Amino acid sequence: MSDPRLRDADPEDDAFVPARALVADIEAAIDAGDGPALNGLLDPLHGADVADLIEQLTPQRRGRLLRLYSGEIDAEILSEIDESIREEVIEALPREVVAEAVREMDTDDVVDLVEDLDAPEREEILSALDAEDRVAVEQSLTWPEYSAGRLMQSEVVTAPEHWTVGETIDFLRREEWLPDQFYHVVLIDPRRRPIGYVTLGRLLSSPRATPLRDLTEDSFRSIRATAEEADVAYLFNQYHLISAPVVDEADRLVGVITIDDAMSVLDEEHEEDILLLAGVGDESSISDTVVETARQRVPWLGANVLTALLAAGVIAFFEDSIASLVALAVLMPIVASLGGNAATQTLTVVVRGLATKSLTPSNVWRIVRRETIVGLMNGAMFGAVMAVVAYVWFRDAELSGVIAAAMIINLTVAAVGGILVPLALDRMGQDPALASPTFVTMLTDVIGFMAFLGLATWILL
Repeated sequence: MSDPRLRDADPEDDAFVPARALVADIEAAIDAGDGPALNGLLDPLHGADVADLIEQLTPQRRGRLLRLYSGEIDAEILSEIDESIREEVIEALPREVVAEAVREMDTDDVVDLVEDLDAPEREEILSALDAEDRVAVEQSLTWPEYSAGRLMQSEVVTAPEHWTVGETIDFLRREEWLPDQFYHVVLIDPRRRPIGYVTLGRLLSSPRATPLRDLTEDSFRSIRATAEEADVAYLFNQYHLISAPVVDEADRLVGVITIDDAMSVLDEEHEEDILLLAGVGDESSISDTVVETARQRVPWLGANVLTALLAAGVIAFFEDSIASLVALAVLMPIVASLGGNAATQTLTVVVRGLATKSLTPSNVWRIVRRETIVGLMNGAMFGAVMAVVAYVWFRDAELSGVIAAAMIINLTVAAVGGILVPLALDRMGQDPALASPTFVTMLTDVIGFMAFLGLATWILL
């Protein structure tokens, strides 16, 4: 059972303090070189909790923990460790510990473990596997990266379509190679093509004489090994799948994907979108070094510098107007800032809609119309508010009208840009989360400054 100090770890309440205390206790044991104390702290924990704790340590303490801890770094712990530090952990562990952990893993976990390793490290891990498992892993590695073939496990429980419940149960009791966890028995035809599946619940609750074909589920769907991981996650989420067979180009069964792997992909897609929207790189991790973190963030900060220079050029074009009326310098950041926030709101909704496939060609123009109307409404509302603020501040009715008009223009442009920019990137085959924030921010800054300063120059000066 997991240590209670790791549960309810909400940083906003006192329940997080014990979790911090556990990390502090572990760090103290590492610094003191106290192996027995470290064992006492780690042994009761779930493997996922041990992996989380290893990730939170500095590289120096991490290495010392792996040397001091006499408990087993098993398959469960090794498969849960973040891929950004997994190679570091593998190199620090004794070879026999890694070999034993790898032999306990399902093939999909082994593929996930070795696919990003260099050739020597990969070969060392593969050499620890049984011949049959090694062949299965190497076959999975031949499929494209981020495909269903990489995600599947080769251990599949199958039965001929003509078998009965009794025959199947007897088969399951005899076999020793069965996966630790599986949810369906996949029915196959003589050419090893999947034609349906039966849940274990229906199998165990049905009379022995019942044919398996009478118990198949309506949710059955097979997935091509070349299908993208994101599409696999969508299918599982859309159709509430627990597992799904994977087939090759000839529709022959080659593996199975289970819900835990599909949901991991979904989590990774969500995390990647968030990181890309923030411009920090899709592989950023709290365990990254200073150099790695800086390297991931520099490209888009550089792009932001270029777009900021473009906006500054617009301001410079109207420098005489700003010099003549200081109020313009006071108010113009408000127009650009509110436009940027409005664009981010729309952008986030659209990127999420594209990722979940809820935004489609059939409804895209309805969403464009909706966002345009929302932009006009918000622009009118906040334009009126800012008009009142500007009048109270500067006692200039014309200036109030200018900022109101600029707010309407920029919030409308923000809404339209927030949806059209990611759609355009998606149409060009680019990740809409990657560059959309930079382009949309540039759009709202340039249009905001141009609308406000241009109208002010035309009307007030």
